[in-house]
Amino acid sequence: MSDMSSIPVPNWDRLSVFPITRRWPPKHPELLQLYSLPTPNGVKVSIMLEEIELPYEAHLVDFGKDDQKTPEFLSLNPNGKIPAILDPNGPRDRKPLALFESGAILQYLAEKTGKLLPQDAARRYQTLQWLHFQMGSVGPMFGQVGFFHKFAGKDYEDKRPRDRYVAEAKRLLGVMDTHLAGRQWFMDDDYTIADISMLGWVRNLIGFYGAGDLVEFAQFKAVGAWLERGLARPAVQRGLNIPARP
Repeated sequence: MSDMSSIPVPNWDRLSVFPITRRWPPKHPELLQLYSLPTPNGVKVSIMLEEIELPYEAHLVDFGKDDQKTPEFLSLNPNGKIPAILDPNGPRDRKPLALFESGAILQYLAEKTGKLLPQDAARRYQTLQWLHFQMGSVGPMFGQVGFFHKFAGKDYEDKRPRDRYVAEAKRLLGVMDTHLAGRQWFMDDDYTIADISMLGWVRNLIGFYGAGDLVEFAQFKAVGAWLERGLARPAVQRGLNIPARP
C-alpha cells in the first residue's frame, strides 16, 4: 500500500489554505491570482501582467461593497488596499506567495520573469529609484489633488490644502519633465516598471481627476509625450480595464 502522504500536493491545491480563496474562489488555481480594481494603483499590476504575458486570473475587489474591508481580503493585505496577488508558484520551493503593495508586486513580477527591469546592477537600482519616487511622491501627492479637486475636499472653503498639493504636483511633474526631456522612457530607450508605475497616475490626474488645467499640465511637454507613448501600448490599454468594473 503506497504512502499517500509522500505524494506532492500540486501547488495550486495549496491555495485553499488562504482565506481569500473562499470569497474569491479561483477558476484557474494554477494561475497567479490578482485581486484588484482599475485605479491608478490597481492598473499597475494588470498592465504589468499584460506586458509580460504571464497568465493570471483577475478578481474584482468592489469598493462599493467594501470588499477591501472583509476578513478574507484583510487576510491577504492587512492594510486593506488593492492590488494584491497570490502566486501559486512562489520563489521559495515554488510554494504559494501572497504579496501586497503595488511597487513590491511590480518588482517581484519583473524579477520572476526577467522582464522590464534591467539586469545591469546600476540600471536596476536607477529603475527602482524611479519606482520609489512614484510610490513615495507621485501617488500620494496626485491622490491628494484628486481629493481636494474632485472629491469631498472640493467643498472645503479653505483652499490652502488644495493649493499646497497642486503646487507639489506641479513640482513633481517638473522633475519628471526635466528627466524625460530627450528620452523615450524613464530609463532612456528601455520601457520598465518605472514607467508602468506612473502611467495610471498621470492619466488619472488630467483625466478622471480633471486637474489638467489646475496643474498647468500643458507646459510639461516631455511628460505629455511620454504619456501618449505609454497609452499607445496595447498591453497598457488592456490593463487599464482589468478587472472589469461591475
